[in-house]
Amino acid sequence: MVIEAARLAPRRRALILDMVRRDGAVRVADLVERFGVSDMTIRRDLDVLARDGVLSKVHGGAISAAVTTAAEPSFETKAVLESRAKAAVAEAAAALVEPGSVVALSGGTTAYAVASRLRDVPGLTVVTNSLPVAEILRKAAAEGGSAGHTLLLTGGTPTKSASLVGPLADQAIRSLQVDLLIIGAHGVSERAGATTPNLAEAQTNRALIASATRVAVVADHTKWGVIGLSRFIALSEIDYFVTDDGLAAEARAVLSDAVGRLILAET
Repeated sequence: MVIEAARLAPRRRALILDMVRRDGAVRVADLVERFGVSDMTIRRDLDVLARDGVLSKVHGGAISAAVTTAAEPSFETKAVLESRAKAAVAEAAAALVEPGSVVALSGGTTAYAVASRLRDVPGLTVVTNSLPVAEILRKAAAEGGSAGHTLLLTGGTPTKSASLVGPLADQAIRSLQVDLLIIGAHGVSERAGATTPNLAEAQTNRALIASATRVAVVADHTKWGVIGLSRFIALSEIDYFVTDDGLAAEARAVLSDAVGRLILAET
């Protein structure tokens, strides 16, 4: 059956990536039939995902990329992945934010989802190195729905995921103190902790962590077992780990023992 909602390229590519992660491999012929698009369109989709490093092309299709990766998908690619789980995680993480507090939001699509749920929390000062997060909060203020928020955007150089990183961002962050940091992750594992494929982003994430009284890592269940190139926080240093109820039982056990508090959001 043709999936009509997948005719737009970003959504279709996200669904292809979900299939590769679930099944380990996909065939071009099967994707053509499933999505009702041409062979050439599917091959272009696979080219884009391969350049992002999230899968590897093979003759007639594609296979899952290695678990350990230095590749960083674009913000647009990640934005449509696991949207239901991200929404649940974002709701649970937003509940941790207290009125009148100073909250920092990292880059990434899950932190972005949290930002969209902070419109009605009064008196917040929001620090972020994420261009999309800053934009959604700016729009909320322009529409009169930001509940008197103060927005502080760090400088820096943008990554593929639209996060500002580097010495300028790090210097600005080090001069601040925040009550709660809500930070996303490319991957999470028992051995490596929370990781990112971008070395500069890892350094900026560490600066954010050092500035925070409490740290909440937000990551849907598909992030477990994925290891990026650089660790920015160990599990034992996490105050709150917010994920969804799709997380496997063994991962729940590991996180319950390692982090300050495991929060499972219902999807």
